[in-house]
Amino acid sequence: MSNLNIYTKKLRESSLRPTRQRLKICEVLFSPDKTFHFTINDLTKILEEKLSEKISLATVYNTVHAFKKKGYLKEISINSDKSYFDTNVTDHHHFFDEDTNELIDCGDKEIDSINIKKNITGKKIKSVEVLIKVATDNQNQN
Repeated sequence: MSNLNIYTKKLRESSLRPTRQRLKICEVLFSPDKTFHFTINDLTKILEEKLSEKISLATVYNTVHAFKKKGYLKEISINSDKSYFDTNVTDHHHFFDEDTNELIDCGDKEIDSINIKKNITGKKIKSVEVLIKVATDNQNQN
C-alpha cells in the first residue's frame, strides 16, 4: 500500500476528509524513519518550512487531536498549559529538559521496574509511563 493510501486511510479512520493539507500533515507525522515529539506550534512551523503554503493552526490542531483520539499519536502533558505529542504510541518513559523544552525518550532498560503499591478500587492499571523533568544544576557550575 502506498504512503498516500496509508495516509488517506488514517484520515478516514480518524473521521477526517483527506484534504491536500491534511495529507501533508500525515507526510510530516508518519513518513519519517524515526518517531519524534512535537507541540502543535512546532508542527505548524515544520509544515511552514516544508511547504510553500501555510496550513491554519485550527487544521493542524484538529488533525492532531483526531489522530490522538484514534490512537495514532500519544499526548504527553508537561503541565497544565504545555502538551507534547509523540508519534511513538507504545508505552515508554520520557525525560523533559526544562532548559531546552525538549522531550526525550527514555527506554524501559534505563528505569528499574516500578512497584505500584496502591490502585484505585474498580480500576485496572493500563500502563505506567514516567515523566522525568531535568534542568541544569546551577549549584555545581563554576
